[in-house]
Amino acid sequence: MKKVLIIGPFPNPISGVSLANKVVKEVLDHSNEFKTDFVNTSYPIFEDSVGSFSFKKFLFFIKINTKVFKIFKSNIVYITPGQTFFGVVKYALFILISLFLKKELVIHVHGNYLGKQYAELNGARKKIFYYLISKFTKGIVLSPSLKANLTPFLKDSKIFVIPNFGEDYLCEKKNKATGDTLKILYLSNLMEEKGILFLLEALKKLEKENITYKAKIAGNIDRELKELIFDKISNLKHTNYVGVVCKKEKRNLLKWSNIFVLPTFYKMEGQPISILEALATDNVIVATSHAGIPDIIRIGVNGYFIKAKSSDSIVAVFLFLHENKLKIKEISKNNKKYFNNNFTQRIFTKNIIKVLNADTKIKNI
Repeated sequence: MKKVLIIGPFPNPISGVSLANKVVKEVLDHSNEFKTDFVNTSYPIFEDSVGSFSFKKFLFFIKINTKVFKIFKSNIVYITPGQTFFGVVKYALFILISLFLKKELVIHVHGNYLGKQYAELNGARKKIFYYLISKFTKGIVLSPSLKANLTPFLKDSKIFVIPNFGEDYLCEKKNKATGDTLKILYLSNLMEEKGILFLLEALKKLEKENITYKAKIAGNIDRELKELIFDKISNLKHTNYVGVVCKKEKRNLLKWSNIFVLPTFYKMEGQPISILEALATDNVIVATSHAGIPDIIRIGVNGYFIKAKSSDSIVAVFLFLHENKLKIKEISKNNKKYFNNNFTQRIFTKNIIKVLNADTKIKNI
C-alpha cells in the first residue's frame, strides 16, 4: 500500500482547494491502494489578498515547515501550492526534501495564474520559481485550457487533466421543480474579484425594474468588504446573506435555487467547484467566461456567460430568464445529466487514483 502525504490547505476556511484536498484524502483513504497523511497549510484568517506576503504568514509557515519529517514515511508527496512566488516558495522545504529522498512529487494546480506569475517574474526569483516546479514528477490541472500553466516546467507526458467534482451528498435522483420565480444563489467567498459587488448592484437594478426574484448569498466575507456588503444587502428587499454553509445547509440552498451566479474575475480562478455543485443540483449557470469555466459550460445548454465587472450584463441574463421560464426548466434537466456523466465524486476518484499510479510516459488519462 502506497503512502501519500497531502500538503496544502484543508477546511477551514472553506475554499475550492481546501475542499478538494479534503475529498482527495477521503477517497484515497477509502481505496485499497493508498494510505494518507496530511499537512494543513490553511491560513486561519480568510482574506481577499490571497498569495500576498505578511510577517504573520511568514511565521505561520515557518511553523508548518516543522512537519517536514512526514515526508520520510511517504512514497508520494502531493502538493497543492499557491500560484504566486510566495505561494510556491513557502513549500520549498517540502519540495527539496522530497527531491533529496527521491519521493514521487505531484503538483495539483487549482487555478490559471501560475503560468502568468512565471512570465511576470525575472532574475533570481524566476529561476527559483522554475527550479521548484520543474522538479515535480507529475502535474495535474483542472481542464485542457489550463495546461499552459505547467507546460513551461513539465513535459506534456507528465501533465494530466482531472476535472473537479461535486460531492456525493449533493446528488439526488429526483429533479426539483423550478417554479415561476427567479431564485438566485451566490455561493462562493465574498471577495471583490469574485464579482459580488456587481451582483448586488444588478439585484438592485432588478428591483427598480419591478422584477420578481429571491436571492440568497452564502460564503466567507473578506473583512475589508464586510461593512460595504452588509450595507448593500440591507438595501435589497429580496436578498438575504445566510453565512457560511456546509453539507445539508449547502445542499438545501442549491436545491432551493434555480439560477447560480458567479461573476468572477478572480485572477487565480480555475474551475470553481461551486459551479459543479450547481450543475449537480439542477441550476442554470450564470458566470463569466473566465479561466477554466468555458471548458465546462456551453452557452444555452448549461447556462449563460456574462461580461466581467458588468452589472448590466448580469441584469440582461436575469431579464432573459425571467421572460423565458421554460429555458430554466430545459437547462436544469440538461445540467443534471451533464454532471452525472462528467463530474461525480466517483469519476474524480477513478481519475486521481489513475494519475497517482500512472507511468509518466503515458500522455494523459
